[in-house]
Amino acid sequence: MEAIRVHEFGGPEVMKLEDVPQLNPGAGQVLVGIRAAGVNPVDVYIRQGTYGSLPDLPYTPGMDAAGIIEAVGEGVTDMAVGDRVYTAGTLTGAYAGQALCKAAQVHRLPKQVSFQQGASVGVPYAIAYKALFMRGRAQPGETVLVHGATGGAGIAAVQLARAAGLKVIGTGGSVQGRESVLQQGAHHVADHRNPDHVEEIIHLTKGLGVDLVLEMLANVNLGQDLKMLNRSGRVVVIGSRGSVEIDPRDLMIRDAAVFGVLLFNTPERDLAAIHSALVAGLENRTLRPVVGREIPLAEAPRSHVEVMTSQAVGKTVLIP
Repeated sequence: MEAIRVHEFGGPEVMKLEDVPQLNPGAGQVLVGIRAAGVNPVDVYIRQGTYGSLPDLPYTPGMDAAGIIEAVGEGVTDMAVGDRVYTAGTLTGAYAGQALCKAAQVHRLPKQVSFQQGASVGVPYAIAYKALFMRGRAQPGETVLVHGATGGAGIAAVQLARAAGLKVIGTGGSVQGRESVLQQGAHHVADHRNPDHVEEIIHLTKGLGVDLVLEMLANVNLGQDLKMLNRSGRVVVIGSRGSVEIDPRDLMIRDAAVFGVLLFNTPERDLAAIHSALVAGLENRTLRPVVGREIPLAEAPRSHVEVMTSQAVGKTVLIP
């Protein structure tokens, strides 16, 4: 079996395609034959060695994948060889031809959803769901701003919010990206590179401000987010690449709040609930993962460069 292996933390070039032994599931485990693996920004931070929790070296990157169950371990009774599944985490890494997973990390992939789309679900849709409903307490009829809506988590948030009855405003830095956000269900889009985008968004809310912001790049945008909030508004920080200075008075005058969200803090019971909702959304087609780029597994270093570009639209996936 081929897999990407990392023997030292560093740049994209530390990822090497190697031959590794075939895997066999233990008790409570599932062996998935991978047809597509999702690439997430968190994979980049881990490979760089800058993430808060790092794996032992060497390791195979990746958490999200989709494929077919090839074997099940003792005690696994609700899945069978041949089932189509997507993964939300693995034990051995997703950038490979196979991955071992705990049974709780594997979820049914509806037949109308491609493997590439399935590999786009795990991290982006789960973090978007948690940010919207568990941290942001989104309610039907509220207005949500998805600040950075063109990537995997942003598109997931747009689809989830629209299906739940929220008014959705999305931002993107390119014409193509903004068109894609509209296609995925946003009521309005704005160019966050436009210096006047804050005033534009407030105007769209008839001067009231938005009830909830899902923020993908807090080190750049958080200070402006606070100025766009309605009274009792909330900001949920999904992503940040550094520190930021804010004016606390922007929070005080609005009785507003800022929340952080991290998928890896989520209890297993909550994760099970999240993925039950996501599978239902995939089944009824309110959730439609958008695949932006398909890259051969051997070119994994290129995927880490592309997933971090501001022009990325949709999910980047690797094909073994």
